Amino acid sequence: MPDLPKPETILVYVGLDAVGDGLIKLPFLRALRAAFPTARITWMSGKGPTVFQDILAPLVTGLIDEILAFTRIGERPLELVGRRPLPDRSFDLIIDTQRRGLTTLILKRIRHRRFISATAGYLFSDGKPADTTRPASMIRQLMQLVEAAAGQPVDADFPLPRDPAIEAEADRLLPPGPRYLGFAPGAGGRWKCWPLDRYIALAAAQKDAVPVFLLGPAEAEDWAATIREALPQALLPLQDTARLTPMLTIALGRRLAAAVANDSGTGHMLGAADIPLVSLFGPTAADKFAPHTRRAAVLRAQDFGGEDMEAIPQDAVEKALALLLL
Repeated sequence: MPDLPKPETILVYVGLDAVGDGLIKLPFLRALRAAFPTARITWMSGKGPTVFQDILAPLVTGLIDEILAFTRIGERPLELVGRRPLPDRSFDLIIDTQRRGLTTLILKRIRHRRFISATAGYLFSDGKPADTTRPASMIRQLMQLVEAAAGQPVDADFPLPRDPAIEAEADRLLPPGPRYLGFAPGAGGRWKCWPLDRYIALAAAQKDAVPVFLLGPAEAEDWAATIREALPQALLPLQDTARLTPMLTIALGRRLAAAVANDSGTGHMLGAADIPLVSLFGPTAADKFAPHTRRAAVLRAQDFGGEDMEAIPQDAVEKALALLLL
């Protein structure tokens, strides 16, 4: 494939970004910035707000240069005629992350040199990935778009920003020296949670490491006392800080030798920390929602004859964790 011109300006279009969406899109952004390190990247949400403008804003410093939030571009058939969307702007590259045909056709009216979209099997796209088969993984679907834009395979290896104050707080909470193992027993619904007693037993079995439990406020209210009583040596760093942010959770993750998590936002934050990660799935689709990290083990309840999280046996998680620690 001939070398493609390096874009100086890139527009990325999304419908909207809730917290979960934003965490899933972090590997895409890291890959995009790695592929085009000097480009000015504009992130546009057409149909709702984006968390990259507020709660996740610190994580995309250096990854996104400009945000156009809730522009209402890409919603109505009348946008196909008359005044162009963003009439005073043009971009070297537009990446359309959604697949609705009407929205794609509207976006193509924005002035551009190259346009990348997976809509209708890349029918409207100026480039394609080597394999156009639609993967189950949402993260992999997004990575295909970067591959199509770059004309070659890409890695999500551009580093996330680090805030010195957050790093200092993470060092205070998890001082250098001990070997830490992370456990994130919570999730957006208890039906997505592996039983807490198994997390506690798993942590107790790790004799050569300090267990670190990462709990959100609601989880801490229900579980912190139980964990502290069963594991006096365990650390609950998010309950010992006033800086309860995704950036701190990721910073703490980088100080862990490995971690175990359910299908949750914390699981994706630990993935963003680029550490060995055991991900546990039951009713939700592992193929679609598994975090992106360099070394991972994904255990599904279905592999053990069930649908609920209780079907995943403790010994299987212990073995997966031990293999990642080799």
